[in-house]
Order: sequence, then C-alpha cells, then structure tokens
Amino acid sequence: QVQLVESGGGLVQAGGSLRLSCAASGRTFSSYAMAWFRQAPGKEREFVAAISRGSGRTYYADSVKGRFTISRDNAKNTVYLQMNSLKPEDTAVHYCAAVPSGSRSSNWLPGPREREYNYWGQGTQVTVSS
Repeated sequence: QVQLVESGGGLVQAGGSLRLSCAASGRTFSSYAMAWFRQAPGKEREFVAAISRGSGRTYYADSVKGRFTISRDNAKNTVYLQMNSLKPEDTAVHYCAAVPSGSRSSNWLPGPREREYNYWGQGTQVTVSS
C-alpha cells in the first residue's frame, strides 16, 4: 500500500505558476505509476497528467498540455506537478493518484480514468484569480 499527501496549493493570479508535490509513504514508490487529477466546483474529477514509474513516459490532458509538467523523484518518494501560465479555469482541488505497475514495463502508463488508480491523496486547493 501507499499513502499520498499533496501540498503546494494556494492562491495565484492568472499567468502565475505553482508547483504541487505529492509525497508517498512506503519503500515501493518506484513501482507505482502516478497521476494528477483535479475537481472544480460542481464538476466531475478530471485527469490532468500521468507519469510512468521510470519517468520515461508522460501523458497530459489537452487542457494543460504545454503549460503543466509532471515529474517524479523516486529517491524522494515524490511526484510533482509544475503548473505555469495558470488560468482561472485551472481552479480546482488537485489530487495525486497511484497504481502499481506490477510486471508491466517501466514505461507503462495508465489511462485517464479514475477507476484505473488504486490510491488517492486528500487533495490540495489551487485557486487562480483573474
């Protein structure tokens, strides 16, 4: 099992940047593919980005492509989401999620559906003012 704790959210003006962190417990973090999701008020939770356990592959939602970067440091058991050029529509609670890669390739990427992920953090609020 893995426990996930997000941090780094806050209030920022449009055009600004934030970096979210997700710290994972346990010694097997490097065996998990990781992702970020977000949920805006009154909307369903949506996929933002994913990264393979070996960092070889990443995948982004079209709405954040070119602005957000997902990365991970397996030595620190942490996954990051660097968010640049933020827009008011990026306002949401941001969650990190994990799924074991099992025997799959280190470049394996899970998809954008919530049900593919086994573990979730409690979320961190990101608010972008116009």
